Parts: sequence; C-alpha cells; structure tokens
Amino acid sequence: MGVMLAIDTSAGTGVALFRNGKLVAEQNITDNMRHAETVGSAIAQVLAAAGVSGKDVIEVVVGRGPAPFTGLRVGIAAAIMFAEGSGAQLSGVVSLDAIALTALKTLPASAAKPLLITTDARRSEVYWALYSGLSPNGSPMRVEGPQVSKPAALAEMLEARNLEPFTTEAKITGAALGELAEALRADGQLERDVTALYLRAPDAVEPKAPGQFGKKVSS
Repeated sequence: MGVMLAIDTSAGTGVALFRNGKLVAEQNITDNMRHAETVGSAIAQVLAAAGVSGKDVIEVVVGRGPAPFTGLRVGIAAAIMFAEGSGAQLSGVVSLDAIALTALKTLPASAAKPLLITTDARRSEVYWALYSGLSPNGSPMRVEGPQVSKPAALAEMLEARNLEPFTTEAKITGAALGELAEALRADGQLERDVTALYLRAPDAVEPKAPGQFGKKVSS
C-alpha cells in the first residue's frame, strides 16, 4: 500500500502520514486564518517524523471541503503541487465525511435518527450533511448534503421531517481524513476528483468592464 499523505485545510490545517494503512505521523493546527503559512511546515514535519522523503509518498489525499474559499484552496493547491512533484496519485474526499467517520465510531446513527455534521460557513451560515451510519468497511453513509444554509432554515427543515439528529463536537483531523480515504478505497468509492466544494460563489468578483461604472453619459 505504501506511503499516503493526507491534507485538509477546510478549518485549521490537518496533515497526516500513513504507511501501509497505519497512521505514523500527524500535525493538526487549529489556526483557521494562516493556512498558507502552516501547511508547508506541517507537511515537512510529518515527513520528518515518519522518516520519509517526498519521493516515498505514492498517494496524496486532500479534503475538498465544503469550506470558505481562501483556506480551502490552499490545501488543494498544496496537494496538487506535492502530487505533481512526487509523482503520487491524487484523490479527494469530502471533509465533512471525515468528521462523521470520527463521530460515528461511537454514535448509533440511523436513517430515522441520523448524525448531523455542521461547520462554520461564515456569513451566519453553516455547511451541513446528514449520515445514517458507517458502511461495513467503515466509510460514512451520507444521506444528504453537503449543503450550506442558515441555521434557522436547517432547523426548520429537520423539524418538518420530524428528525432529531445526533450532533457532535468532533473536528476535522489529518488522521480522520486518511482513515476516510482507506475506508472509501475498501468500498470502491475513493475518487480522483479534487474539485473544491465552496457551495457558493467566492466573495471576490471580477471588476466591471470599462464603461460600466456610474451613470451612462449621453453624447
């Protein structure tokens, strides 16, 4: 199975290194504002702790979010560049699924009483997804989402469906991301897609073309 590097910047920065499916080194940094400064050093630290070099890594797995634009793109860009430089295979997973995997190890979720995972989407909104449990190979069974909603709208939807889901305080970690990738692989569902899940347009927009500012002046 070889050496796998897992990277996620959907919240803080989580990086983990697995050898033959076993976790051997991990760095989780809670700062969710300095991804560009922390992801490179975190990768270097887990490689050093595991006693391997970049060329030993044969697979890179990255969290696709959902998450705000700026932080998420840092991790995906780092994963793409590392994979290109080392010749490693690149795969992507949904970051909320990794949180669900950790929580579902102890919560008896079902379709009737699912697990609700939420993360901060800013703008007074949350990213969310619902899960009914774990597959026999340990991958979270997502029944709805990921989506982005106002908390009140999410609560109204759950009430309308008579759902009282489990919730969790679990956070995203590099280790959980790697475990998720291994479970998805066993289920034949690990995908190469590393497209970012922003779920809405970024704050930055293209400027208007010349002549579109202000009032139109008649000749």
